[in-house]
Amino acid sequence: MHRYFRSLLVIIASLVSVISFSQIINPAATAVPRTTTTAVDTLPESITIDTSLLNVLKQPNSKKYTLAGVLISGNNTFDRNVLSQISGLVVGSKVTVPGGDEISRGIKKLWAQNYFSDIKVFLVRRVNDNLFIEIQVTERPRLSRFVFKGISKTQADELKSKTGLVPGRAINQNMKLTAVEAIKNYYFEKGFRDLNIDIVETPDTAYSNSVQLVFNIDKGSKVKIDRIGFFDNDDVDGSTLKRKMKETKEMNRLTLFPSATYSPWGRVNEYTFKEYMDEYGFLTYTRTRKLLEKYAKFSLSASKFNEKKYVEDKQKILDYYNSLGYRDAQILRDTVYYNNKGHLNIDLQVNEGKKYYFGDVTWRGNTKYSDSVLNNILNIYKGDTYNAELLDKKLNSMEEYSVSQLYQNFGHLMFRATPVEKSIYNDTIDFEITIMEGPVFNVKNITISGNEKTNEHVLRREIRTLPGDKWNREALMRSYRQLASLSYINAEKINPVPVPDNENGTVDINYQVEEKSADQIELSAGFGGGIGFTGTLGVSFSNFSINNIFNKKGWDPLPTGDGQQLAIRFQSNGRMYSSYSVNFVEPWLGGKNPNALSVSFQHTKYSPLANPIYSGNYRYGGEKIKYDPKADTMHFNTTSLGIGYSKQLRWPDDYFRFGVQANLTRYKLDNYQIDRVNLPFFTSGFSNNFNIKFTINRNSTDYPLYTRSGSDIYFSAQLTPPYSLFNPSLTELPLNDPKRFKWIEYQKYRFGGDWYVPLTRPVGEDNKQLVFRASVKLGYIGNYNSKMPVSPFERFQLGDAGMSNTYQFFGYDIISHRGYPIYESSNPRYNPDNGMAQQYFTIFNKYTAELRYPLTLAQSSTIYGLAFFEAANGWYDFKEYNPFKLRRSVGLGMRFYLPMFGLLGFDYGIGLDRITPGGGLKGAGKFTFMMGMQPD
Repeated sequence: MHRYFRSLLVIIASLVSVISFSQIINPAATAVPRTTTTAVDTLPESITIDTSLLNVLKQPNSKKYTLAGVLISGNNTFDRNVLSQISGLVVGSKVTVPGGDEISRGIKKLWAQNYFSDIKVFLVRRVNDNLFIEIQVTERPRLSRFVFKGISKTQADELKSKTGLVPGRAINQNMKLTAVEAIKNYYFEKGFRDLNIDIVETPDTAYSNSVQLVFNIDKGSKVKIDRIGFFDNDDVDGSTLKRKMKETKEMNRLTLFPSATYSPWGRVNEYTFKEYMDEYGFLTYTRTRKLLEKYAKFSLSASKFNEKKYVEDKQKILDYYNSLGYRDAQILRDTVYYNNKGHLNIDLQVNEGKKYYFGDVTWRGNTKYSDSVLNNILNIYKGDTYNAELLDKKLNSMEEYSVSQLYQNFGHLMFRATPVEKSIYNDTIDFEITIMEGPVFNVKNITISGNEKTNEHVLRREIRTLPGDKWNREALMRSYRQLASLSYINAEKINPVPVPDNENGTVDINYQVEEKSADQIELSAGFGGGIGFTGTLGVSFSNFSINNIFNKKGWDPLPTGDGQQLAIRFQSNGRMYSSYSVNFVEPWLGGKNPNALSVSFQHTKYSPLANPIYSGNYRYGGEKIKYDPKADTMHFNTTSLGIGYSKQLRWPDDYFRFGVQANLTRYKLDNYQIDRVNLPFFTSGFSNNFNIKFTINRNSTDYPLYTRSGSDIYFSAQLTPPYSLFNPSLTELPLNDPKRFKWIEYQKYRFGGDWYVPLTRPVGEDNKQLVFRASVKLGYIGNYNSKMPVSPFERFQLGDAGMSNTYQFFGYDIISHRGYPIYESSNPRYNPDNGMAQQYFTIFNKYTAELRYPLTLAQSSTIYGLAFFEAANGWYDFKEYNPFKLRRSVGLGMRFYLPMFGLLGFDYGIGLDRITPGGGLKGAGKFTFMMGMQPD
C-alpha cells in the first residue's frame, strides 16, 4: 500500500509540476531509471515520500523555497554539475511554488542545448522551507557516422563538408533537415531538381546511445532550361535579352519540329518567316539567327537552372535596359514551370517604359578642377542616351580613366562623386554631380604580410607606393601588377588594404600576399627531331638566394628568398646526343634598382652517325646499317657563354627596359658537314660566333601565366663585328673556303608584339575572363658585305612547335607554326636528295590571333583553352619576299601550368594551305606539343 501511494504521489507531483512550469514532455520518450546520486547535494539514500508535497503544490499563495538538493538523472554524457549550472537550479537558489517561473526557465535553458529529447522535474522532499528536486533527462542519440548512397564517391566527398554533419554531436530534427537542404542545394546547382532523399537512421552497436545516418539519394534526371520567353518587349528583341542572361541559358537543340511555345500567359511572341522576309532578314546574320534559333541552337554554356544566378540575370536584363536609356524598365512578373518534356520554361513580362536622354550636367563642390576639365573626363553630353552604368563608371570606376582616378591619383583617398537627378522633363534628365574632394592623404607605413619564405625586401622593392608620397591609386594598382608578375606569388590572392587615419591625414597600406611554389622539376623522355629517344632532367628555382647558400636557416629545402632565378638542365640519349646548361638571373643587381644581370652557359655534343637510323638515311641514302665505324669521330659540338644586363627606363614610361647581352659561341666540327651548298668542304674545324645583342622592350601585361590585359612589345638587334670590312681579303676567298666562317659575321633584327584585350568582365572567385590576344613577329638576318654569304648559323626555322628539331644547335630561332611540320624546301637551290630538304630562312613574318578562356586559375594549377588563327612564312632574301603570301592555319589548344612541372601544352591545327582536293582535313591536320617553354 505504501509503495502504491508513493508511486501515485510521484505521478501527481509530476503532472502538477508539468502544468505549473509549462514543461513540454515528449510522450514517446523512454523512461530513464532514477538514480539517488545528486549533482550538488546528497539526498537521503532511503527517500520517504513526504505527503506535505501535495500541500506545497496546492497552497493558495505562492511561497519562496530554497533548493537544498538537486538530483540530475538520466545523463550519461554530460557532467551533472554543468547541467545544474546551465539550468540555474543549483543548491541555495530560490524558487517560487506555485506560480513561479524559476523552474520553467531552467527547463527552457536545458532544452536550448538541443541535447535532450525529454526533460522531467520531480519534487522529491520538503524540509521546512527547503525543497529537494530531481531533474530527469533523456539524452538524444549521438551521430557515429553518416554515409551517402546512390551517388559517386567524388560527390559524396564534396557533400561531407556541405551538410554540417559532425560525428559525435547529438542528433535532432533540425540537423537532419539542414543536411537535406544542403544536399538539395548542391544538386539544384547541378540541374537535378527532381531529387529524392530518404534518411535511414539505425543504432550503432559499436557505441552506446549512437546511431548512424544513411542518406539514400536518387538524383533523378537532370532538368534543363528548354525555353526562355519574353512578353511586352516591344523595343528590345527577346534574343538580345537572352544573351544578357549570362548564367541562365536555353538548352542546345537541333530539330525540325520545335516544341509549342505556349505559356500560362498565352502564346509567346515569335519571329515569323513572314516578318523575316518583310524585313529582308536574309541579308543580315542577326535576323537569320533569330529565325533559326528555335530549330537549331548550340552553346558551350550549361543550361541548368540556378535560383540565385537567375535572380542576378534578371538584374542584368534591367541593367541592359538602363544602358539603352530605359530608366524605368521593370520585370512585372516571371514564372518558372515544367513543360510536357520534363524541362523548364521561363517566362518574363517586362515593362520597358520610355527612353530617356541626358540633359545638362552641372558640378558642385569641385575646387581643385574646373567644370570644363571634369566635363572632358566625363565625356557625357546633352542628348546622349541615358545610361546609369556609364555615368557611374565615368565618375567612380577604377578600371578606366575616370573622375575618381583623377582625384585619387593626387592624394584624395576619400573622394566621392554623387550624381543627383536635378530635374526630369519629357524624356530628358538633368544631373547635378556633387563632389566631395576630401583632404590629401600621405602614405605613412607600408607593411607586407603572408610572406614566409620570401625576404621582405624582395617584395618591398616591387612596391610603387612609398612612405611620404601622396596617396596614388594608380601607383597602388601598379604595385599590385608588379607583385602579380612574380612567379612565386599567387596573383589571385594579392590584397592591398589601405587603412586611413582621418585625424592625421595619413594612410597605411598593408599588402597581403600568398606565396606559391614556382620551382619546377623536369623529368621527361621523348622521341623525334632526328635525335631519337632522349631523356631530360632539369630543375629551375624562381626564388633562389645565393646569400643563403651558407645559411642553414635559409634552406627550405634549398636556399630561397631573394627572388633570383637558377635553372640547371641536362639532356642525353647516350652515344648520339648530350647537352647541359646553367642559367642564372639576378633581377635586382645591387638591390636598389630593377637592373637585371644574367649569366648562362651551355655545352652540346651531337654525333649523328651514332644513330643507325639517321646515319642510314643521311650518309648512305636508302642503305641501312646498324653502326657506322666513323660514329666515334664524327661530332658537332657547341659551347656558348653569355652575360647580359638590362635596365629599367623612366622614359617614355617605366614599362620600358633596355638590355645588352654579350654572347660567345664556339662551334667545333669533326668530320661533320653543316651546309652542303655554302660550305661543301667545311667538315672539320672551328667557327666562332661573337655577338652583342641590344634589346628594348615595353611590357605592361598584368599576369604572367594567364594575361588579361596589357601588351608586350620588343625590338632587338644582334650584331657581330664586321670582320670583312676590317679584313677585305675575306671576300676574295673561294666561296667554299671555311676560313670565311672562322669568325661569323651577320646583323640580325627581331620585332615582336603581343596585345591582350579582355572581352568579358571577371567571373567567379578566379576572376575568369575571355581574352583576345593578337601577336606579330618579324625577323631578318643579313650580312654587312654583299660579297660575303649570309651566315649558315643564326637563321630562322619555321613550323611545328620547336620540340622536334636538331638545328637549334646552330643558333637558329625556332618559329613555331601550328598545323604545319617544319617547312620543307621549295627553293631549287636546295636538293631534297642531299639531306637539305628543310628550309632555314633569312626573313620571316608571323601573325597570330587567339581567343583564350581559363578553366581554372587556382594556385595548384592554371589551365586554359584557346582557339587560334595563325599565318606565317619564310623567305631567303628580299627578292622573294612577299608579306601577303602566307601559310594559314586554324585550330584549338590547351595550356597547363603546373607548379612542379611548368608548362605543358598541346594544339591541334589545320593547315589551310595543306588541304588538297579530295584530301579532306585529315592530311592537313597536325598535333603539336610543348613542354617547359612557349616557342615563338
